[in-house]
Amino acid sequence: MTTSKKNNLKSVLIVLVLVVLANVIGNSFFHRFDLTKDNRYTLSPTSLTIVKQVQNPLSIKVYMQGDLPAEFKRLQQETKQLLEEFQAYNSNIVFEFVDPLENDDASMDNIKDLYRKGLTPINITVDDKGKQSQAMVFPWATAVYDNKEVNIPLLKNIMGATTTQKVIGSVQHLEYSIAEGLNKITKAKQKKIAVIKGNGELQDIMMAKFLLQVRESYHIGPFTLDSVAKNPIGSLEALEKYDLAVIAKPTETFTDAEKQVLDQFIINGGKTLWLIDQVTAEMDSLYNASGATLAYPRDLNLNDMFFKYGIRINPDLVKDEQGSPIKLATGEQGSATQFQEFNWKFAPQVYPNSVHPIVKNLGGIKFDFANPIDTLKNGIKKTILLESSQYSKKIGTPTEINLNSVAEETSPNDYLNKGKIPLSVLLEGSFRSMFENRVLPFKQKTFQTTGKENKMIVISDGDLIKNQLDKNFQPVELGYDQRSGNLYDNKDFLINCVNYLLDDTGLINIRSKDLDLPLLDKEKVYENYTRTQILTIGLPILILVLFGILFTFLRKRKYSK
Repeated sequence: MTTSKKNNLKSVLIVLVLVVLANVIGNSFFHRFDLTKDNRYTLSPTSLTIVKQVQNPLSIKVYMQGDLPAEFKRLQQETKQLLEEFQAYNSNIVFEFVDPLENDDASMDNIKDLYRKGLTPINITVDDKGKQSQAMVFPWATAVYDNKEVNIPLLKNIMGATTTQKVIGSVQHLEYSIAEGLNKITKAKQKKIAVIKGNGELQDIMMAKFLLQVRESYHIGPFTLDSVAKNPIGSLEALEKYDLAVIAKPTETFTDAEKQVLDQFIINGGKTLWLIDQVTAEMDSLYNASGATLAYPRDLNLNDMFFKYGIRINPDLVKDEQGSPIKLATGEQGSATQFQEFNWKFAPQVYPNSVHPIVKNLGGIKFDFANPIDTLKNGIKKTILLESSQYSKKIGTPTEINLNSVAEETSPNDYLNKGKIPLSVLLEGSFRSMFENRVLPFKQKTFQTTGKENKMIVISDGDLIKNQLDKNFQPVELGYDQRSGNLYDNKDFLINCVNYLLDDTGLINIRSKDLDLPLLDKEKVYENYTRTQILTIGLPILILVLFGILFTFLRKRKYSK
């Protein structure tokens, strides 16, 4: 064997050894590099924890394939890249993209099946250089694990936004949507939520959408305070088995014994979500011949309890120029009746200003006859989650509420030094019992005056959790207003509240992750359409052709000698 052949063989062996060594090292030390500025494809620690929970095959089916509009192609690509990240950390996760409209003969059956699963499509108008057409898209995915299935929404509804803005917002929440879906079917339920009954709270059907959403991640059950009158100690012991109590729009007075049960539940570490109306006023009572109703204070006997914890809910109404739309009949009755949209100022449309994870990146949240909240100094940390706009004010009660008020004219001077009224407050710290240095309503050997570190959220509107009913008396989506057709972020806000109170803050932090997602200026694209095509398509092809010609020329020149 010649010396040159020996050297070549030696070089090949060295290369093979280096390749094998590199593979061994690569298998031992796993790492993925994310070169994006905002670390878009770097999974959060919470997502990685959820991925590790997947011990068996988990199948994900994404219904976004085929001829999609340009905006949804981006959502499709971002979804695919993110799922590849999940799969890279756990090979048990497999996914596929399918087109439910691919086969014309079977497409209607596929659409019906998806409807039955709750996967509703969206119809969008595609604008291509002035030419408009309609397209149906299913921005959904389903995940199956251990015979459990969950729907994963990929498109986030953003009220008043264009399709492009909705897609950008959806990419922002993509990791949260997928991680939350996987968490629901892989993590065993542990925390328990009590829905308090017995004091005229909302019926289950009026908050069915909230209960159904919460039930996917937590154990949930009704808890009636009626038993306190006969067996207060037993009621307290039973309530203490729950981690969170939800008190949704009570309308009847709480007894002192019932308050002691709730107080000691809080002192012993129980979390609470209060949705309280301090004023009696309902939209339904306005739809009468006079178009008016009387709003008056409601006595729930909870003022001293809230005062001890550091807040006060005033029996006033918040009137906000940033209200919600309402449709009212105008003109003469009969065939000449027309419906016109007005601004209803007693239904504030609140956009969060706080950067707290509970409300960060949320859209508009709709209130109905909300009450002002005052915060008091008592050593408890208070974070204002939601507040009215700067053009809002308090209206004392009792007062008449009239639909004719939609026609009133106002000026900024009417709201000088009156706006920014707190409507939802997070309280965190060591609460003190309201029965401290007081005679107890019932004897309790385990009575405590000072509690452990705890937290609660108070919302001054019981209707925030209330879903409307359709003509068949079935609940519609929480936050959806049938009168205006708008979908507000009430459900996302409440789910974030529950997750935060139960210390499931990881998912909330994913939701508040910031991504830099610039939008294309369509007008500029249309103006420079030909130039854009040349730069994005023609120039790369030209570079390849020139490179090929140069490479061929140099190769011929080298080997022709």
